[in-house]
Parts: sequence; structure tokens; C-alpha cells
Amino acid sequence: MDTFLIKAVQLILAFAILVIIHEFGHFFFARIFGIRVEKFYIFFDPWTEIFKWKPKKYFGFFGKTNKLKTSGHDISDVEAGDTTATTTANSESEKNRKKSFWGDTEYGIGWLPLGGYCKISGMIDESMDTEQMRQPAKDWEFRSKPAWQRLLVMIAGVLFNFLLALLIYAGIVYATGEKYVPFEKATMGMQFSGEAIKAGFHNGDIPLYADGEKLDNPYEDRMKILQAGEVTVLRGRDTVNISIPEKFIFKLENELKSDTATINFMTYRFPTRVSQVMAGEGAAKAGIEKGDEIIAVNGKPTPTLIDFLTSLPGHENQKIDVSLLRKNTEKRDTLNLQVALNDGAKMGIGLDTDPSSFFESKEIRYNLLQSVPRGIQLGTDRLVSYAKSMKMVFTKEGANSIGGFGSIGSIFPEKWDWIAFWNIAAFLSVALAFMNILPIPALDGGHVMFLLYEVIFRRKPSEKFMERAQLIGMILLISLLIYANGMDIVRLFK
Repeated sequence: MDTFLIKAVQLILAFAILVIIHEFGHFFFARIFGIRVEKFYIFFDPWTEIFKWKPKKYFGFFGKTNKLKTSGHDISDVEAGDTTATTTANSESEKNRKKSFWGDTEYGIGWLPLGGYCKISGMIDESMDTEQMRQPAKDWEFRSKPAWQRLLVMIAGVLFNFLLALLIYAGIVYATGEKYVPFEKATMGMQFSGEAIKAGFHNGDIPLYADGEKLDNPYEDRMKILQAGEVTVLRGRDTVNISIPEKFIFKLENELKSDTATINFMTYRFPTRVSQVMAGEGAAKAGIEKGDEIIAVNGKPTPTLIDFLTSLPGHENQKIDVSLLRKNTEKRDTLNLQVALNDGAKMGIGLDTDPSSFFESKEIRYNLLQSVPRGIQLGTDRLVSYAKSMKMVFTKEGANSIGGFGSIGSIFPEKWDWIAFWNIAAFLSVALAFMNILPIPALDGGHVMFLLYEVIFRRKPSEKFMERAQLIGMILLISLLIYANGMDIVRLFK
């Protein structure tokens, strides 16, 4: 399976899971309050659908149906003048609605993977079913319920997405624990990218605080540094304050997209230690062994792995002088060897890239009870960080950085990794929850905004106003969707 297909499958799977959970939140609370849910669809189904099913009524692909017989009558064939049959059918349908939690809903899969929806009776939503709204209100419709019940139905999708993220994070830390080298234990400091160095960081700096908050885990605290106004680092024996420039995160993003980028903001500095030697290659022929540490190339010191890797390009099919340390019982010998590189400027070695092999690491294991609060902490931190980053969207650079499904798909790994998949899915679930609660018509937050208006002023906005607001919101969202995916296409040709 090629890289593109692997990423696409991960994106569709994650998107489907998040949509199902989000819409189930609406469905669950609607049914608890006795509100009829007419449709529950994964993805959208304009004109037709891939699959649909209604309990005891029909099951099939592209609308193939088996009609339900009710009290000896086919519901779809009841003649307008047969009032007895109509009354019997409606009466039995109403009883089934009250008894069955699931049975009165049509479930399906649409062909347009841009989201999903629950069609809730008596509600102005993306279905724009204005004809239904012109009929007298039924007691099982959304519009007939108290405001507090309607409010819970509307926030349920966001709530379920956030709870899903907490559950995933708790599951990850329970399954894998956490292992990392704390900043203060990384005695060689961090290696920084070119833009980070321009901002004031030096290679070897050890980050200590971001806006006065202590830093510990490079993986967890990275975003705190990028969003901070001031970062305190240990440089040698001195502490130095670095003012983070405005729009720094966009500069790093542009740097990462360039062909010359070797570091994504910062990474650990550690020595170059050989972990594997390939038989028949230049390193093996020169006598390099597993465990050797390379300290210089052509007389130029390479104290870190990054220094070593950047010293090789330009020496394709040449011999280079390599100085290395070899542990011999309780001492280390210094050796100087000549090593032939291949046409890719490689010498045929594997390198140790785990920082915990060089520095004292912190490893935390969680039991089932401990994983829950840690999952809540991680999910909350991600939500706060995402909310803070949203202010950048309203800048010119932020607008240019907006991406659609291509950008989202690109963050998935090239090889299938379940831990990475669930980490990304959890983050997307947090992002989906936050985006949906924004007070924009057509989003859950828009409905919540109008419900709060009703609660405060004790009157509902008119249905005509709600219809127009929903239409405007849908136009805005579709425009944003077109823009975001259009930006992905533009980037392909840059």
C-alpha cells in the first residue's frame, strides 16, 4: 500500500469515527428527551446514498427497500381517503416511537465525505426542511421541548467529541505510559532550526520556563514555548530570557516546508553512536563497529548527530577521514579511519536516535485509575493550546496556512502506527469540538447562541430568522471548505 493510500485510509477512518461519535451525542440526548431523530448519516447524501437501513423497514444499497407492513397495511400504500388505515398506522407508529430508542431512525452512509448529520424532527438544520416547520408542532419534535433540553441536545455532539479525546488519551497512557528525557536532564541541550536561532535560541540551550511556567517534557511543552511571550533558557551557566517574536509559529511552518529544513524547531542534541554496521559497505570495510561514537569528519568536530549528518552531503563516492571513540573495557580509544561513501553519501551504518540511550529519562506507568485523570489533563491541555492558536487564524499568515483534507491527511504517518493514529484522532476530536462550539449559524455553537438568547430574553427568534441564519451559516461554511481545500491545491503547484 503506497504512502498516499495509507494516509487517505487513516484520514477517512479517523473522520468517520469522529463524525459517528459527534452525531451520536445529538442522537442520544434527543432520544432521551423523546425527540424523534429521522436520519443518522455518516457523510452527506445529496441526491443518493451508498447505503441506508431502517429497522424492520428496509435495508440495502442505493435506496433498495422492503416496505414495512403495519396492522395489515403497507404504510406507503395507505390511500388518502382510508382514514381508518391511516389512523391505525399513525397510532402504531406513535407507540413504536415511544417504545423504541433506535427503531424510528433511518441510518445510512452518504457518498460525500464532508461530515455527517442527524436530522432531528422539528429543528431548522442543514436539511433545510422548511415544509416540516410549517406544520403544527408535535410533542415529539425538537421545537416542542423546553429550552434546557434543546440546549443539551445541541451541546451533546461537542461534549461527546471532547469525552472521546479524553478517553483516547487515557487509553494511550494506560497502554504505553510516558517516557521522555526531561529538559533539565538533556545535558547537551537542544538543537534548534534556523528560524529558532534567528529568534534568539542557541544550540545547546536548555529551555526552563515559558512565561514563568516550568518546562519539563519537550514533546508536551513544545506548544507552550511557541505560544509564549518570553522563554527562559539555561545557556552554559547563565539564564537567558528570549522574547518570542510575533508570528514565530508561521515562520517555523514556512521553514519546515522548505527543502533545506533539517529540524522542526528543536530536537535533542546527543552524540553520534553507531547501532548497526551493514556488511560490505564502506563502514564495515573500514573497521567501524557497533557502539563506536563518531566525533569528527575530515578533521571537523561533530559533537552531535545533526553535526555528523550535515557533514556528509557533498562527499558522494569519496573517502572521508572519520575520528571515533571506541569503548575498550574501562577506557575509550580514539581511532582515525578512512571510510568510503556511496553515491548517496552514506557509509552503511545505523545510528542510535533514542535520547534516553544517552541521558537519564523519566518513565511513568499508569494503572487504569491513574490513566483517567492523566487523560483529562492531556485533553484539556490540547483544548487550551488549540484555542490559543486560533487567534493566529485571523492574520494574513494564518489565512494562508489554512488547509483542508489534504493538510489534515498529511499529519498522519506514512506507515500504519496505531498509537500515532489514535493520538492524531484525539487531537482532531478536540479540534472538532472546539470548532463546532463557535457561535456561527449552522454550527452547534450557532444553535446554542440562539438558545441562550431564548433563555435570557424568554422568547424564541422567529423561524424565518432561523432559516435565514442557517442558510447564511451554511454558505459561510461551504465557502471556508472550498477555500481551505483550494489552498491545498495551490500548495501542490508551488
